[in-house]
Amino acid sequence: MSSSSPNNKEPEKEGIAALLNPAEMFKLGRLTLLSRYTVEGNLAGAHKSPLQGPSSEFSTHKSYGLGDDPKHIDWKVFARTDKHYVKQFDDETNLRVYLALDRSGSMNFTSGTNNTKFHHACKLAAAIGYVVVKSRDSVGLFLHSDKVDLRMEASNSLQHLNNLIKRVLQAPPSSGSNIAAALHEIAGSVRRRGLIVIISDLYDNEAEISVALARLRKQRHDVIVFHVLDPAEIEFELMKPAELVDLETGEKLGADPKAIASEYRKSFNEFLERYRKACAGMNIDYRIVRTDQPVDTFVRAYLEERKRMSK
Repeated sequence: MSSSSPNNKEPEKEGIAALLNPAEMFKLGRLTLLSRYTVEGNLAGAHKSPLQGPSSEFSTHKSYGLGDDPKHIDWKVFARTDKHYVKQFDDETNLRVYLALDRSGSMNFTSGTNNTKFHHACKLAAAIGYVVVKSRDSVGLFLHSDKVDLRMEASNSLQHLNNLIKRVLQAPPSSGSNIAAALHEIAGSVRRRGLIVIISDLYDNEAEISVALARLRKQRHDVIVFHVLDPAEIEFELMKPAELVDLETGEKLGADPKAIASEYRKSFNEFLERYRKACAGMNIDYRIVRTDQPVDTFVRAYLEERKRMSK
């Protein structure tokens, strides 16, 4: 009979394994994140590219000219017209997905019954990244607070994703916040069309964030906004007098929840509705992500819905 000792403890899990268990990875590995728009990439995949090249999907004809491969001549057209035309194809390509993950101070909030918003956001980022890589697409990262603190280029290996998650978990929330500035920095960095997945509580200047989102869409990126919130922020069911602390400035404010609950819920719902309308107006997918909802369940439901809408 053996006894346990500190030396026999299992090593602490790192990377993907620290956030997703084998059962979750099995479920997620069978999903696909589709882009709703044309993308640019460099691997064979399921996403249309604006570039012309040999592929399985025929696009159009052009007159045969110097440098064209004779094997692409359409002999059926030649038989009808007595002229040489070559087939052109829509190149299918891999999708580049960039995770824009918010590590500002407010993301460190938890009402106590769930993980912090940041931990939940990290788990969501790991889940989306795992789906992307298993589909042979590429995933990159922009981790930001009041600026982009960490950038990792897009790649399509599990080792890359594992290193990405390790780096994220080594950078807990900081005090600063400037979501709009970070998004503008991302817009200036990502030159080729891709999919930008924004994971944040969006607690910052709404008008400036909307302008930054519009810039990403003007650059023809597909954009998804995952609005990460603790249930207590949505429902505000505190009963006793409390001291509220701003996690980014440290400012404290005494409050009687019963006295302000009705006005708070009204203001908060208006806050959510403004983001819903702004994103809808820009053809951006917007979803609220509650920290009391299992990440794999949320991701599966969202991706299945997105797949239906993409048809």
